[in-house]
Amino acid sequence: MVKNGALNPEHAEITEYEKRAAHVHHHRGKSSESLLDKAAILGALRIEPGQSILDAGCGNGYMSKEFSRRVGNTGNVCALDPEEISIATLRAETAGTNIVAIVGDITVTTSLPASGFDLVYLSTVVHGFSPEQFTRFEAEVKRLLSPDGRLAVVEIVKRETPFGPPLERRLSPEELKTSLGLAPLATVDVGEFFYMQVFGNTPGCHAPGD
Repeated sequence: MVKNGALNPEHAEITEYEKRAAHVHHHRGKSSESLLDKAAILGALRIEPGQSILDAGCGNGYMSKEFSRRVGNTGNVCALDPEEISIATLRAETAGTNIVAIVGDITVTTSLPASGFDLVYLSTVVHGFSPEQFTRFEAEVKRLLSPDGRLAVVEIVKRETPFGPPLERRLSPEELKTSLGLAPLATVDVGEFFYMQVFGNTPGCHAPGD
């Protein structure tokens, strides 16, 4: 928290959102949107027309809309979130577009097609997973990614910040790299308090020590 002076209103909004979401495994939505460097995210991901993208834990779908514009009419975006109200709102906002909004949970086996996505994207979601959810998330991502697909995970940095979960619940890029059986490709700064870790779907790649 800020020691001298009041919280930035945007930071206060995130802090309150974290409190409300303390028992929910995704902490996502407009609360972090204004603080993320979307240009850095999109530049690093190099999304191309015709790709299929899964925005898992999509919240209000702000990144789904960015992805939609870049994949164009020949591509598609699946926006997945457990909250029915968020998905219903997003469906109404994106009717007739290449975005399909679905109620679902990336930590279980979904009805989505195997090897169907060029990119799976999660933002400020993974730190909320229990160990069991993390294991199921890894299995489902591997099932969903195409052979050359990528996983992009945006998380809050593992240091003191004006908002966010306790440090012991946060994951550093190094911890993500050693926890996921995917090939680390790049770590990108995507805001003052955020980073993005990108992985490739390399068959047979395992975390060190496995």
